[in-house]
Amino acid sequence: MRQELKRQLTADEDKREHAYQDHLGFWTIGIGRLVDKRKPGSGLRDSEMEFMLNNDIEDRIDQLTRRLPWFQNLDDVRKGVLLNMSFQMGVDGLLGFKNTLAMIERGDYAEASDGMLNSLWARQTPARAQRMAKQMKTGQWVFQ
Repeated sequence: MRQELKRQLTADEDKREHAYQDHLGFWTIGIGRLVDKRKPGSGLRDSEMEFMLNNDIEDRIDQLTRRLPWFQNLDDVRKGVLLNMSFQMGVDGLLGFKNTLAMIERGDYAEASDGMLNSLWARQTPARAQRMAKQMKTGQWVFQ
């Protein structure tokens, strides 16, 4: 029954990769999943958000490992910095930090930290940039 129902719902609701407004103007994702805050009972469960976050983390790890082969040699704390930055600006945005990435690859974490703070990113999101720069420099996790 589930397979047939999934096939039927996919045809009736459509399958979309991006958020869209349904025929009543409510925000919807995926296959008819209502996420509009104006509609009681809509949205994502904690378990669904956790599932999505885990998928996104694995995807970013795969991309960074492929595009920065030395990424896998970093300690987890500094991998966390690059992953956090890639969440905010995308992998391509992170890869724009060419000088900073070269410093990280060399293990010059203090200079890399300075490079991170001397950027448009740091001017746009100073609190997050300060935390990530400190984490890069010290090798210790930094939280809000």
